[in-house]
Amino acid sequence: MNTNKKYLFLIIGLALAGGFFGSMISVKQASANIFQDFYNNLFKMIQEKQSAPTSTIEQAPSGKYESDNSYEDAVIKAVEKASPAVVSITVSKNVPIIEQCQTVSPFDNLPPEFQQFFGSQGIQFSQPCQKGTKLQEVGGGSGFIISSDGLIITNKHVVSDKDASYTVLTNDGKKYDAKVLAQSPILDLAVVKIDAHDLPGIALADSDGLRLGQTSIAIGNALGEFRNTVSIGVVSGLARTITASGEGFGAETIEGVIQSSAAINPGNSGGPLLNLKGEVIGINVATVSGAQNVGFAIPINQAKKAIESVQKNGKITTPYMGVRYMMINADLAKKEKLDVEYGALIRGGSDGPAVIKKSPAAKAGIKAEDIILEVNGKKVEDGNSLSSLTQNYNVGDTVILKILRDGKEINVDVKLEERPTL
Repeated sequence: MNTNKKYLFLIIGLALAGGFFGSMISVKQASANIFQDFYNNLFKMIQEKQSAPTSTIEQAPSGKYESDNSYEDAVIKAVEKASPAVVSITVSKNVPIIEQCQTVSPFDNLPPEFQQFFGSQGIQFSQPCQKGTKLQEVGGGSGFIISSDGLIITNKHVVSDKDASYTVLTNDGKKYDAKVLAQSPILDLAVVKIDAHDLPGIALADSDGLRLGQTSIAIGNALGEFRNTVSIGVVSGLARTITASGEGFGAETIEGVIQSSAAINPGNSGGPLLNLKGEVIGINVATVSGAQNVGFAIPINQAKKAIESVQKNGKITTPYMGVRYMMINADLAKKEKLDVEYGALIRGGSDGPAVIKKSPAAKAGIKAEDIILEVNGKKVEDGNSLSSLTQNYNVGDTVILKILRDGKEINVDVKLEERPTL
């Protein structure tokens, strides 16, 4: 029985009761007024009940979302600050158009006297064949603008195909043809150029001051499809050494990278890793296959010298010493019966000699089996490899190496030269 029917029965009951008592008792006019008021109020209550809203859901005011949480507000502002400078890079290439082509019967080469046994409806084979080529998008990555006149930094592996063409899509939806201006010989970094002016820039942080647990924000072209995708995590590791590999560029060892729990997906490569101020702390470079929330970024301080070099010389110049080495740890020291458990053991291998001919190291008199202990007073150890310490200097700088040779420590001056192109 619904509510309205209940009210109806109540009214009928009261009316009957009023009639009954009216016949028994002499009711004054004032009593009639009381019952009339009661009926009026009852009908009014029913009407109000029927017109009352059935939902009590509170509606939020319309308009732009405003956060009441200071952390969330900082993330939103960091993303808004950096997003205009983040770009998508698409990779296009002429690929063959493959169609199914009908071939002749395999019995066509038989002598005529045998072909009659197979008839004109014999077995036919079809096989794929090329019908020209077409320009097709074959990959994508990310990058970010580092100068208002169109310089963009990304990963080397994003733009490594010399036969491909590259297009940059800026945050405002404009498309530009991109030219690969420079690639680093030792870091997975590249600089591309577009013909544009008055582009928005992005602030670069000091990645040497990073701390474990601080917020990291990754922005990029996730999966090569979803532009300006944002993911949030923390800096979960520092000074990692990884070996990254992928289709088309082989394997590459990258030292000193940042580990982050912000989700980094294929297509994020080359995009910025930000702090809560919206400043770039790293360049997204790699993920761990099969792992969740483990990504890596090249510290922006490693890229700053490359950026400066391109802006000054139009190319990336890298300081070069010219040695092959093994980083020493406790296990290697025990195995080789070394006097120290740190440093770089100068030793060649299948890929070449310990000291490269005519290199700065050769000119300075460094020998195979020397152990380089320090570079300008900084210890060569895990997280501070000889290569990473060398990259802190410029071509033409002279560094002082502390070397352990035949049980004695000596100092050797080495003037760094530009790494030769391969």
